[in-house]
Amino acid sequence: MRRYTRLTNAFSKNLDHHVAAVSLHMMFYNFVRIHQTLKITPAMAAGVSASVWEIADIVKLIEAADIERKATAFGPLRG
Repeated sequence: MRRYTRLTNAFSKNLDHHVAAVSLHMMFYNFVRIHQTLKITPAMAAGVSASVWEIADIVKLIEAADIERKATAFGPLRG
C-alpha cells in the first residue's frame, strides 16, 4: 500500500485517515477479493463469512456505524 510510503501523493498525513484507509483495504482484501490460491476469500476460508461480499456491503456497514456514532454522540433525538 502506498499509504506507508511518505514521498507519494497517497501518504496519510492524519492518523485517523490512515487508520480508515488501512481498515478499508483490509475489509476489501479479506471479504471481497477472491484469491487465486484459495479460490475463495480469506474470510470464507476462515469460516467468518458464508459468501463473497460486495463493496456495497462494506458501504452499508460504514453508514450504519456512522449513524450509530452520531446517535450516541448527540444523545437521543427529540421531535
